[in-house]
Amino acid sequence: MTGKHLLFVCLGNICRSPSAEAVMKGKLKTMGWELLVFCDSAGIIGFHSGEPADERMKKYALSRGYKLTGLSRQVKPDSDFDRFDMIIGMDDQNIKDLNALVRNENDRKKIFRMTDFSTQKIYNHIPDPYYTGNEGFELVLDLLEDACNGLIVHLKSENRLELKNERLKNMT
Repeated sequence: MTGKHLLFVCLGNICRSPSAEAVMKGKLKTMGWELLVFCDSAGIIGFHSGEPADERMKKYALSRGYKLTGLSRQVKPDSDFDRFDMIIGMDDQNIKDLNALVRNENDRKKIFRMTDFSTQKIYNHIPDPYYTGNEGFELVLDLLEDACNGLIVHLKSENRLELKNERLKNMT
């Protein structure tokens, strides 16, 4: 793999997207891919910019071995669409908001929904746990672990295609 850059996006970048980033980084490290795939997270709004992740989310993530260490930031369309290969929203509203920020069709092709990669297809979005109880944070982590597994399968498949195309180029 030549290196992929993934940006996970939710509304405020304090619960779901930093958790997606941490879960994905944890899975990549286990595979030895931590230097091959760069992960970051951002929020549609900048209300929490510069703040750490929600303390409840950090607690539940840490109980599963994931550390949410980043600080919240807002999506920067003028640089993020250039810097990242995939921009992955957590729900329909995030996808709608991201589509409103695109500059061209190439930007639009980079937008994905996190649950596009889910293997269990229990939910069609990652629900916001902010106003829920403990079970909401656990559910988010369950869904993210599943979707990150599917995203890794996608990246492996994409890598095989890149290698095949490279071999074909070398043959001509």
